[in-house]
Amino acid sequence: MTLSQETFARLADVAVRVGVNVQPGQKLMVMAPLEAADLVRAVAVKAYEAGAHDVLVHWSDEKTRRIRLLMAPDAALADYPLWLARGFEELADAGAAFLSVASANPELLAGVAPARVAAATLAEQKAVERFKSYLMGGRVAWSIVSAPTPGWARKVFPGLAEDEAVVRLWGAIAKASRVDVEDPVAHWREHARRLADRAQALNRARIRRLRYRAPGTDLSVDLPAGHRWMGGAGPNAAGTAFMPNIPTEEVFTLPARDGVNGTVRSTMPLAYGGVTIDNIALTFREGRIVDFTSDTARETLATLIETDEGSHRLGEVALVPVDSPISSLGILFYNTLFDENASCHLAIGRAYPFTLEGGEAIETDEELVKRGGNVSLTHVDFMIGSAAMDVDADTADGRSLPILRGGRWAAPF
Repeated sequence: MTLSQETFARLADVAVRVGVNVQPGQKLMVMAPLEAADLVRAVAVKAYEAGAHDVLVHWSDEKTRRIRLLMAPDAALADYPLWLARGFEELADAGAAFLSVASANPELLAGVAPARVAAATLAEQKAVERFKSYLMGGRVAWSIVSAPTPGWARKVFPGLAEDEAVVRLWGAIAKASRVDVEDPVAHWREHARRLADRAQALNRARIRRLRYRAPGTDLSVDLPAGHRWMGGAGPNAAGTAFMPNIPTEEVFTLPARDGVNGTVRSTMPLAYGGVTIDNIALTFREGRIVDFTSDTARETLATLIETDEGSHRLGEVALVPVDSPISSLGILFYNTLFDENASCHLAIGRAYPFTLEGGEAIETDEELVKRGGNVSLTHVDFMIGSAAMDVDADTADGRSLPILRGGRWAAPF
């Protein structure tokens, strides 16, 4: 086998058996770019071997997307095919599993007017809002994996020929996704257990506030009553364990919607909206972003923050040590699936209801807000961790605990 063929098989096996954990008789919907066809075919084989009733594929083509955003009339960008959104909802209602392949070219939309990208993005977000609530509420099994595309590989390894860059990126994905071992599925199940143990240690600490300190960052984040730290696999509404991200190195929870104060600075570029946003700085007051800057793509950052009222606030806080396996690769992936697992991060936008005790039963936005969580059409992670970051916790019983020192876990975490 070549590197790619072997990686296809191993990654597909992990995606099917650990990521979405396909059950006998279940449908699987795969959403992927055309360049990931070989991986998708391997996923189909593994899914049918696991007893899937059917494997459906929704293909995308980023070059056609760029053409549309450059040439379509403005009115067309405000449309999203509702038949497609309703189809996703029908599959979710029927208990299907959903697998996405995240492999976008970080510079795909360079030169496209940010307002046009924002209009198309908002139309899609509104159309698929109900479907996304199934995912963010943990009602169905879903997962995200990745495969290299030429445009992405050239961005990560600009000094290499395209074919060599793709092979190098495959090797990095294999290592980051923990499929370069003899039994990747068993390895992943053990990894999930370790993440769950760390999340439980944080839950036992009964944290009420996190305090972040690093160059350019002085931020306090209150956590709402009844929050819970999550890590590793979680059950969907049917009780089936699934792993939302392949790879994952994080433990995470939600912030109190009105409880974020201070300033935070990003430590990695954010690939968003087909462009790269560098050196983001956000200032919060009572949970709301009141000022922001960036070195590049400020207009794109502004459109993200202005998506709706909830996009002015945070929906997730996640802890990742700087010595995580992905961080240790020393590669800037320009892909949040990987970069967020090399660094502590925050997310602008909607909170995951299941990060609250009993959150699986939350059915309305009003109830989530009442419990202290944020609601929004969007959820976008950005990276803030570094070897210069310290994180401390104030606990419910009045103690101050070190959580991270120099970006690494402090005892006993």
